[in-house]
Amino acid sequence: MPYLVAAVVLLGVLCLLNLLLTLGVLRRLREQAGSGHASLFALGPGSTIGDFTALTTDDEPVSRDTLMGVVAFFSAACDSCHELLPRFVEHARGQGRENVLAIVGGDDPETVRALTPVARVVQAEFDGGPVARAFQNTLTPALYLVGEGGLVAATGHRVEDMPQPPPRRSSREPVAGKG
Repeated sequence: MPYLVAAVVLLGVLCLLNLLLTLGVLRRLREQAGSGHASLFALGPGSTIGDFTALTTDDEPVSRDTLMGVVAFFSAACDSCHELLPRFVEHARGQGRENVLAIVGGDDPETVRALTPVARVVQAEFDGGPVARAFQNTLTPALYLVGEGGLVAATGHRVEDMPQPPPRRSSREPVAGKG
């Protein structure tokens, strides 16, 4: 009987030690996530995207120099991408088509069809093609807010993660003092 009591006490002490170690690991992971060290994005805010050129499904050329606004990466084989799509389409509708670029990796005509009215769409290979390489992006869904000169202003996986970009002046609007 004394061996049984000793074994139960030892087992209880080991379980308590395991619990304390697990709580310590969880606390450390929360600290890292809160400080931004655990980001899955290779390019974060303040980074500049690489040079690229691509054609949209409407044969419009896009490049780093013509890019400003929201950039989204979707994949045909990504369930999270399909869940995000309706919220993203609604968000993009408010930004103006010229301020939104969507890259669809793989063969997904339904996603392309849903995005085309609200975004310039690049149909790419499964890896995202030259645009994904310029962003060093390997995950989907991925959202970026890009400012002038290809400077990344924000990143996120959900529409709610993204700040609202300031409204852009249309190239057709007159500039104050000109004209």
